[in-house]
Amino acid sequence: MISVLILTKNEEVDLPSCLASLSWCDDVHVYDSFSTDRTPQIALAAGARLYQRVFDDYASQRNAALAEVPFRHEWILILDADERPSPELSAEMLLAVATVAPDTNAFRLIRRDYFWGTWLRHAQITPWYIRLIRRGHAHYTRAINEVLEVDGKVQGLTQPLFHYPFSKGISYWVRRHDIYSTLEANLIHQRGGLQNPSWNKALFARDISERRLHQKAIFYRLPGRSLVKLAYMLFVRRAILDGSAGIRYALLQSIYEYLIVLKTQELERIDTHGLAEVAASEQNGKQNPETAAGDAQTNQK
Repeated sequence: MISVLILTKNEEVDLPSCLASLSWCDDVHVYDSFSTDRTPQIALAAGARLYQRVFDDYASQRNAALAEVPFRHEWILILDADERPSPELSAEMLLAVATVAPDTNAFRLIRRDYFWGTWLRHAQITPWYIRLIRRGHAHYTRAINEVLEVDGKVQGLTQPLFHYPFSKGISYWVRRHDIYSTLEANLIHQRGGLQNPSWNKALFARDISERRLHQKAIFYRLPGRSLVKLAYMLFVRRAILDGSAGIRYALLQSIYEYLIVLKTQELERIDTHGLAEVAASEQNGKQNPETAAGDAQTNQK
């Protein structure tokens, strides 16, 4: 009754557990970005169907998968390899699609993020994600932190989808968010995304996805937003109640936000002065070894 789509890139660590959580599904598809590890072999050995496409951006990759994969069923569950539907959620989804109204074309799931075994109950900014869709009635927009737009009503389910973003270690998370911050900075610099956000929709829109879209657009216009995010996560979302895991996660998120700020400013400098001039100014700002050594000796006196 439900097909599953998993998007992958070097997911040999997480994919086995993800596939194991889908034993109830007879139609699992892995859409891979030409992994260089054992991801393709793991997918095929588990009985999943494998497809590969060169990655360009997150929305395009997901839209291509939805368009190209010959799903057996009308309903599609979209997962990342570090996510696992709980047994309770799996049962709830199967029941939901069997009794769904004709005008409902998607379901919003409640995701639980974990940091080193601790559920980020308070630190997680939002738990709601549209992941179960009726085929042909949804598509993605926005190249990074993509938004799923649905043609029709969206209902909510109650059982958890487990998410383990730190399963491959802190270094992996940092590398991924270095890439994300570059893509976000490029999008902001190119004036991509929503250009005329509404405070009314950011606060009161009935659709959660629309509300988040306007909130993000307004947030990107705030001064000192990395510190705003840290304060929001610690004291408004009460990440401190999640203990050290919540505090660490809030710090990592604020650093990620600051990287977006710095990279956006760097792009603006290049626009103003040109790449060669910016590079030259960086070189001219460096001390030569003799001067640096002299300064070091002076500081030691």
